[in-house]
Amino acid sequence: MPASVPADYTAVTEFLYGLKPQGGKYGIDRMRRLAAELGHPERSLPVVHVAGTNGKGSVAAMLDAILRAAGWRVGLYTSPHLVNLGERIQVDRRRLTLADLLAYTREILPLAERIAREHPGDQPSFFEYVTAMAFLEFTRQRCDLGVMETGLGGRLDATNIVDPEVSVITSISLDHCEYLGNGLPAIAREKAGIIKPGRPVVFGRVPAEAEAVIRAVAAAVGAPVFSVAEAYGERLEDYPATNLEGDYQRWNAATATLAARALPARWRVTEAAVAGGLRHVDWPGRWQRVTVGGRLAILDASHNPEGAGVLDTSLAQLVAETGRPPVVITAALGVARAQPLITTICRHAREVHLVVPDVPRACSHDELAALVPASFTGRVVRANIADLVPAPNTCTAGGPEDTLVVTGSIYLLGEMMARLGPVAL
Repeated sequence: MPASVPADYTAVTEFLYGLKPQGGKYGIDRMRRLAAELGHPERSLPVVHVAGTNGKGSVAAMLDAILRAAGWRVGLYTSPHLVNLGERIQVDRRRLTLADLLAYTREILPLAERIAREHPGDQPSFFEYVTAMAFLEFTRQRCDLGVMETGLGGRLDATNIVDPEVSVITSISLDHCEYLGNGLPAIAREKAGIIKPGRPVVFGRVPAEAEAVIRAVAAAVGAPVFSVAEAYGERLEDYPATNLEGDYQRWNAATATLAARALPARWRVTEAAVAGGLRHVDWPGRWQRVTVGGRLAILDASHNPEGAGVLDTSLAQLVAETGRPPVVITAALGVARAQPLITTICRHAREVHLVVPDVPRACSHDELAALVPASFTGRVVRANIADLVPAPNTCTAGGPEDTLVVTGSIYLLGEMMARLGPVAL
């Protein structure tokens, strides 16, 4: 075995995170080679494949809950994680353990090194390593079915080596344009790359120009199409209920419901399983209510322009509920994401704490502060997470009567949750 095999969890996570810069070569050839080296575990795993700009994780978690309610053993693969890398790979909601991560890394590394030797410059990336771990874990744990979320796009995403039972596209909006193209049709075309010949495709509420692309791609390969808007219309009260808060979660619940119904009959997913699953979804960090030091705190990953639009509604409803503007802690990756986020927050907040998480792409304090509208009269604080959360179940932002909202980058939520401790996990 190569001498470079990591020896413990700290070493293995540092090794895997260190692979991220090598993942800039966008495409699935490396993943295909790695899957071949592993004996193609993905070919024995029935999958529901989930893509989209927003809502992927929520819809995947809902489908996982529905399928488990129907009695199946389910593998769930999502990204990014909040606190621990093992969150990305779960079987019946049991996370991959630290020992599992170490063992899988040791198993995959020699194969990845062989690929790199035979194809110079093609060392598998961080995401490809973790995707390989998911395929191995789900097959070895004898999962009946996997629910797999794409990492980026769809057509060239590492997960797109599967032949799914159902393909799902949750939403389409402008994000990751540097990889997926400028304009909704271009982005829709990349997301629609997960559609496979003859396999049903379900799509959520999407703009008309994106819908046209999805339908055209599906028609070209003979894939049956199911539309949330056609099935449920525009009245929110006609959409399925779920325990996850927010109007948008009912849209996601409709997408998950249609996907469950689109599965072949052998999966025996009853309406009772659908309703029961949607009532018991566990998906942290999506308008999640916790109590921190006796105060209501809300953890919400609204990290791009479409998410900022949803956040606008949620903050307005929170102000109406509590009768008081909240204190908001926020961070973003990239000015294009930060601009609508900061504008939205400043319409509703009493006080805004700007944070820079430990991620290279995170906006600086200066970049975030420059986006605060001149009309905002509240307090703006340049903060750091260690000072905001000096101890578990403690937050120094605001006063005892204030509601706290932590929103923006998922990396911000992860760092905050890790320091807050069990109250947020």
